[in-house]
Amino acid sequence: MHASELITEILRVLAAGLLLISFAMLSGRRTQQLITLFAWQGALLFVSTCLVAYSSGLTEMYYSAALTLLLKVIALPWILHRLIKRLGAQSDSEQLVNVPMTMLAGLVLVIFAFGLAQPISSMATTITRHTLGIALAVILLAFLMMITRRKAVTQVIGFLAMENGLFLAATSATYGMPMVIELGIALDVLVGVFILGIFFFQIREQFDSLDLHNLESLKED
Repeated sequence: MHASELITEILRVLAAGLLLISFAMLSGRRTQQLITLFAWQGALLFVSTCLVAYSSGLTEMYYSAALTLLLKVIALPWILHRLIKRLGAQSDSEQLVNVPMTMLAGLVLVIFAFGLAQPISSMATTITRHTLGIALAVILLAFLMMITRRKAVTQVIGFLAMENGLFLAATSATYGMPMVIELGIALDVLVGVFILGIFFFQIREQFDSLDLHNLESLKED
């Protein structure tokens, strides 16, 4: 098998791993488990970005891979683990919809994502163009995770998983975004997690719970 064909197959396997992790996050109940799965998503993105950098000869892709490793595999999981430990939110994450119905909805979204990505991937010229459908599916599954969870922390994890899908989509379509944009997004995500952490503490202090449905009880004066 030619080297480029081998790399393409490995990238497909890695993308499939990302999709499987997204389904695992949909069915996961413990917040710590969700954070670990998010870190594994980052690890797969790191490996796939390194392979894309090697096959395309783009040096800046190695910087993107290093940023992914630092932020999504090390920094953010560590921050989230510390956050839920301080909040005492290691318990099961409550779901608005039962797991079988959520998984069924996830399958429908995957089919929709592949159909939506087909005309776009046919026009792309990158080695990762065949993973665009998986990237869109990861985005939609992360969004589904956000709207089917009640706890604030798990919704943030869903948002971060959605950003993983966006990163994979950018890599699939155009070999990623310019480094300046990636650095800006990474900084925004990091600052956003810190701000949301403060917000979580305020919710916990006010309601003694991280259930966002408690906010519905607030009334205007």
